[in-house]
Amino acid sequence: MFYLVATLVILLMDQGTKFFVTREMQLQESIPVIPNIFHITYIHNPGAAFGLFAYQTFFFIIVTLILIVVILYFYRRIPNGYRLLKLGLSFQLGGATGNLLDRLRNGYVVDFLDFRVWPVFNVADMAVVIGMFLIIYELWKREVIR
Repeated sequence: MFYLVATLVILLMDQGTKFFVTREMQLQESIPVIPNIFHITYIHNPGAAFGLFAYQTFFFIIVTLILIVVILYFYRRIPNGYRLLKLGLSFQLGGATGNLLDRLRNGYVVDFLDFRVWPVFNVADMAVVIGMFLIIYELWKREVIR
């Protein structure tokens, strides 16, 4: 299940949507879905979240590879009853790998989800954040953190 979720996040959801956006849109093009609230805006992000540390591609590749190894290491050590923790890690693995593929292929990440009050992001970014919330919720529910 862990690898299936990660693969679905990477291939179908993240890479599939990025492929569609890059094929159907021009760079910097913005299509209003809900005007002034949500647009599909095709950009290249050479940095991390919010465009920080732009053009540090090699650094991001190394950090992401380390993160993937850490996720795989800890996943194998989680007891069976921690389903949300495992699911959260699979989302994180899928999201990290999706953006890693962009960086390896292009030297930047394709972003396109634009809510106008937040920097433009992509499905891989969403997967990382969802994974983080699932992990925190599981740990909170089990009173590991409080």
